[in-house]
Amino acid sequence: MNSPIVDLRSDTVTKPTPAMRRAMYEAEVGDDVYREDPTVNRLQERAAEIFDRDAALYVPSGTMGNQTAIKVLTRPGQEVICEERAHIYNFEMGMMAAFSGVLPRTICAEDGILNWDLIAPNVRPRHDHRTRTGLIELENTSNLAGGSVYPPQVAEDIVERAHVAGLPVHLDGARIFNASVALGRWVAELTKNFDSVMFCLSKGLGAPVGSLLVGSKEFIEEARVVRKMMGGGMRQAGILAAAGLVALEESPKRLHVDHENAKLLADGLAEIPGIKIDSAKVVTNILFFDVTGTGFSAPEVSQSLKARNIWANPYNARSIRMVTHQDVDRAGCERALQVLREIVGVPRKAAAN
Repeated sequence: MNSPIVDLRSDTVTKPTPAMRRAMYEAEVGDDVYREDPTVNRLQERAAEIFDRDAALYVPSGTMGNQTAIKVLTRPGQEVICEERAHIYNFEMGMMAAFSGVLPRTICAEDGILNWDLIAPNVRPRHDHRTRTGLIELENTSNLAGGSVYPPQVAEDIVERAHVAGLPVHLDGARIFNASVALGRWVAELTKNFDSVMFCLSKGLGAPVGSLLVGSKEFIEEARVVRKMMGGGMRQAGILAAAGLVALEESPKRLHVDHENAKLLADGLAEIPGIKIDSAKVVTNILFFDVTGTGFSAPEVSQSLKARNIWANPYNARSIRMVTHQDVDRAGCERALQVLREIVGVPRKAAAN
């Protein structure tokens, strides 16, 4: 009999919990474009309360949330400063240029963590020949940097100095609750001075759909208009928001388990000959490891894993990403390690047969 699938591709693959499904079934609904969906309204109010903000807006995806914020906070022809591995630059289909008419100004930073010394030389004031900086964007946790977390004092310094320079700062906090758990500091404290914050319900928190933007009342009113422009005006969305409410209240309590499982994977991977990973840098639920020392490419290892019901995506020819979440337990992680040991321990010809 086949072993159950251990899906380590992403924390976006989680299934709704029984509590979420029950809440969805029982949800009160209305037309959210008319602001009449009571469940969406409760979700937005609760998100604003948790982040200690004036208001919040429910959007279908994190990409829509980020791009809505960029549209509100910038003007066409400006630049957005971000780290070179930022989600808004790598995975949002060039939308900042296509929709907002702005360009990315990317900066390489160790572990994906920017600081003001790196940012300052890239801030462009008004000039007759150069594009002007319009926005600074940070990502916490940093996905492509292996779930790294911003030290609070570094993020606070960037926001403070940006504001002195007259620049707004947006936070892609898709996994900000993971950062909160890793740091032992609540999300409102970590995000208090950002002009806007987006966070996802559908990743580590386990809801099926949706993200939220939080900010001032004025910002959210503008964001509501942009959301409609992008086709994000949902109707009886309370069915989805109900799962989001459960996720918001319950899921942060268990994120430490995902972090522990990621650390288990990282420590185990570090012991496999030919695999390269700095397990000390794995602090949340995301990890990348280099397989070139095994003699196999990352796609080859990924295909061999999948044949044995361990799913993990290659990031490039050299490395594979694994992400832990509520639907992968410790036993699943241990099985992933055992299968990987068997794969890379097999001579190349035997593995190909």
